[in-house]
Amino acid sequence: MENQNDQDGQEPLKPHKPIETDYAKHQEDPGPSREAVHEYDKNGAAVALKWIIPLLIIALLIYWLFFK
Repeated sequence: MENQNDQDGQEPLKPHKPIETDYAKHQEDPGPSREAVHEYDKNGAAVALKWIIPLLIIALLIYWLFFK
């Protein structure tokens, strides 16, 4: 079988590229922009999911214990 870790020319243990500060110098192979690395998540789903998932688990557990 072929090694599936080397997809898109990325090596699995290769360190990440640093944040790009001079795009013109590294235009052929740039690193990520500062905005991409430090993006503010103002409408993230984490706040809702941290309440919804435990409530669903508890509700399903109660259903399973009492109605099965």
